Amino acid sequence: MAMAMAVVSFPSLLNKSTLSTSLFTPTFLPAKSSSLLIKSSPRTRFVVSSSMEAGIGVMGSKLGMMSFFEEDGTVVPVTVVGFREGNIVTQIKTLATDGYDAVQIGYRRVRDKKLTKPETGHLLKAGTIPMRHLQEFRLTNVEGFETNQKLVFDEIFKEGALVDVAGTTIGKGFQGGIKRHHFKRGQMTHGSKSHRALGSIGAGTTPGRVYKGKKMPGRMGGTRTKIRKLKIVKVDKELNVVMIKGALPGKPGNLLRITPAKIVGLNIPKN
Repeated sequence: MAMAMAVVSFPSLLNKSTLSTSLFTPTFLPAKSSSLLIKSSPRTRFVVSSSMEAGIGVMGSKLGMMSFFEEDGTVVPVTVVGFREGNIVTQIKTLATDGYDAVQIGYRRVRDKKLTKPETGHLLKAGTIPMRHLQEFRLTNVEGFETNQKLVFDEIFKEGALVDVAGTTIGKGFQGGIKRHHFKRGQMTHGSKSHRALGSIGAGTTPGRVYKGKKMPGRMGGTRTKIRKLKIVKVDKELNVVMIKGALPGKPGNLLRITPAKIVGLNIPKN
C-alpha cells in the first residue's frame, strides 16, 4: 500500500517544465571521443560526437594488384587505385547550421535517371554533376572549401605519405568454422567420424547455454573495414592512378575511401 501511495504521489513532485525538459526531450550524452556541444535552446542540450579525420580525403576505385620495382630493385606489392569523374565538394556543413564541421564529397558520375529526385535536387542545389556516391569527411576546420570544388589527389597526397583506406571486403557467403575461423579438422581415417564438424560449443547444465560471441559457422566477408598506415608508393598523373603498398579491401571496381593516416603526436593530440 505504501508503494502504491508513492507511485500516485510521484507526478506531483515534478512540475510541467521538468517533465517537458527531462522526460520528453531527447538528450545525447557526450562520448569519450572528441565531441562538440550545441545549445539549440535554453532547455535542451545536444552533443554530437563522431570520429574526426586527420584531413580531407578522396574516393577512388580499386583496379587490381601488381608488383612495383623500386630504384634499388626491391619488389613491392601494390594495389592500383584509379579515379573516375568526381571528388567534387557537394556540401559544406558548419557548426552553426548542422552542429558539426564536415565536407561532403561526391564521386563517380552517373546518368540523371539513376538518382532519386531528392538526390538530384541536392546536387542541383550545389551546382554539381550527378554522382552516385556521397560521403562526408568530418574536419576540425572547413575554411578554404567551397561547393563545386574539385579535389585532386596529387595535390592532397604525396609519394611516401601514409594513408588510411576503407572499403567493403569481398563477400564469401555462409562458411564453416574451418574457413571462417581457421579451425582444424579432425582425422580423416582411423575410424574418426569428426572431420569438418564444429564439435562441442559449450558445457551442459552449467552454464546451460552458448556464450555470446562464440566462433561458429556463419556469414563471412562483405563487411566494412579500414586498413591503416599504408604507404603511397607512386602517384601517376598521366594515368590518373595511385599505387598503395599492400592489399586493399574488396575486389576490382570496389569503392575505396582514402584519408590521411591518423598518427598520434603528428596530426592527433597525445591526450
